[in-house]
Amino acid sequence: MTDPIFDSRLKAREDELRWLYMEMYQDAHAYEYFISMLQRMYKERRQELKDIDAGREVFPDWYRDKNTLGVLMYTQCFGGTLKGVKEHLDYLEESGINYVHLMPLLESPKDRSDGGYAVADFRKVQPELGTMEDLADLSDDCHRRGMSVCLDFVMNHTSEDHEWAKRARAGEKEYQDRYFFFDDWAIPYQYECTVPQVFPTTAPGNFSWCEEAKKVVMTTFYPYQWDLNYANPTVFNDMTENMLYLCNQGVDIIRLDATPYIWKELGTSCRNLPKVHTLVRMMRLAGEIVCPGMLLLGEVVMEPSKVVPYFGTVEKPECHMLYNVTTMASTWHTVATHDVRLLRHQMDSVFALPKVYTFLNYLRCHDDIGWGLDYPFLARFGMQEVPHKKFLNDYFQGMFPGSIARGELYNNDPRLGDARLCGTTASLCGVEGALQMQNQEALEKALRLDITLHAFLLTQSGIPVLYSGDEVAQFNDWSYHQDPFKQEDSRYLHRGAFDWQKAAHRHDTGTVEGRIYEALRKLENIRFNTRVFDADADVWTMEPYNDCILAIGRYYEGQKLVALFNFSPDDQTAWLNEPESYTDMMTGEARPANGVQLKGYDFCWLITGDKG
Repeated sequence: MTDPIFDSRLKAREDELRWLYMEMYQDAHAYEYFISMLQRMYKERRQELKDIDAGREVFPDWYRDKNTLGVLMYTQCFGGTLKGVKEHLDYLEESGINYVHLMPLLESPKDRSDGGYAVADFRKVQPELGTMEDLADLSDDCHRRGMSVCLDFVMNHTSEDHEWAKRARAGEKEYQDRYFFFDDWAIPYQYECTVPQVFPTTAPGNFSWCEEAKKVVMTTFYPYQWDLNYANPTVFNDMTENMLYLCNQGVDIIRLDATPYIWKELGTSCRNLPKVHTLVRMMRLAGEIVCPGMLLLGEVVMEPSKVVPYFGTVEKPECHMLYNVTTMASTWHTVATHDVRLLRHQMDSVFALPKVYTFLNYLRCHDDIGWGLDYPFLARFGMQEVPHKKFLNDYFQGMFPGSIARGELYNNDPRLGDARLCGTTASLCGVEGALQMQNQEALEKALRLDITLHAFLLTQSGIPVLYSGDEVAQFNDWSYHQDPFKQEDSRYLHRGAFDWQKAAHRHDTGTVEGRIYEALRKLENIRFNTRVFDADADVWTMEPYNDCILAIGRYYEGQKLVALFNFSPDDQTAWLNEPESYTDMMTGEARPANGVQLKGYDFCWLITGDKG
């Protein structure tokens, strides 16, 4: 007995889905199984989740609302367990959060997990964090509060401890065919000629020897993460089912980890191949049939020309949202150089895209900062890639004259002159360093910079996401150096436990944490309550005739915003001459938008029109 709602959704998409599937796999039996799996997952979906789906079908752009504010957190750091996170939902609600991204929490071997990205079982939560029932319970409570839940879905690989991998090691060909196994190194060596290395210093090469099977297996990221073979329809069917299973626990947003890597072909880079987009499109269609309230968030940490295609097209969309990684990296470049030309160039590229393309914007996340900047553009100003990366890393380690930033390198490769960077927002802004130096003037500037960067984050179109702890100026966790499980991975510098003692001072503006928290809440409330921040607003960069100042304009329904951000530690002037009458949104006072003076590392939001 079928369901009319399921049947209707399937009928609307079946022609395209069948065509894509059969073009990919030429296997009618596998396709029939795939459709029966979708039907089964729909049947298993709880009624309360189906009710949410129905509402979001009526308002499909629900997630693009200017009221959306996210937080990214590790369960164990924020609440200890999933039940602990649930106990702290009042804090998140008070902080204006309505989008909760839980970092990887599925069962993974502790000593070989890469932070939870080596999944041993897609149907189990890591035991010390709780159970699937706890995840469903947390999701239900979030939904009652108007919050959505995001979870990572590691689709490129499994842990070597996954049941499929265990059976492959034991010699079962059916399971070896779910991965990339080779009898010798001949074909792997051919792959290595064209496939870049992800971690050349910590995990060189793209293949590992499996002693139990006496074969070579593809391991793009780490030797304990075995790449899945999506040319096998069983892999696609079962992984899509795993994704839908998580959605049926109440997960609203599926973060597709390492999306560009999931299709492999000999003689290519095994990155961003056309069939990756076919797979993502089919997963999008599967979600629209079974759980249309679900969103796909693509993790594509590459230059803009390779990121944007993962939106698909307006007619045949793929990911609902993508990370705005280039803007994040360009922002920190601008902090170090005090020169906004690259950032303005990046903003112009983003603002030129269709408004339905939704970016997830952030200053910091769980990962390092990779300096994937537009070096051909920077070369116009005499900045060359290798020396510029060294400058940026020196600056944010506090090794450059005048810098009080506190960070550490990640995956340093002196041979290539390449390294990435770690640190929390407050520490990279210099708040930690200023306090260490007991320099009040430096502290004031560092706090202004922290607040200005968040104001810039909130000015952009898209969904702003805070990294848990940034709202109370949490510093680096240097203690990771003493933990044998963490000390080899400097990303744990910014993955410390949430400091609830700091959070207790969040309303005391005489403290560092209170200054940051209350300033962010004020900014967030202005964004929530002002229509010019609507996702459909016109957005553009303006010319302030000062390369230290980024100027952004927004216009929506008669309301115009001029947002100015000074990336210099010195006072600067934005040489604008806008004719309208403006009000400073932070002070409520009239302030002309011409010859606007800004303190070092300060910003202003100037608005014209009624303030609603």
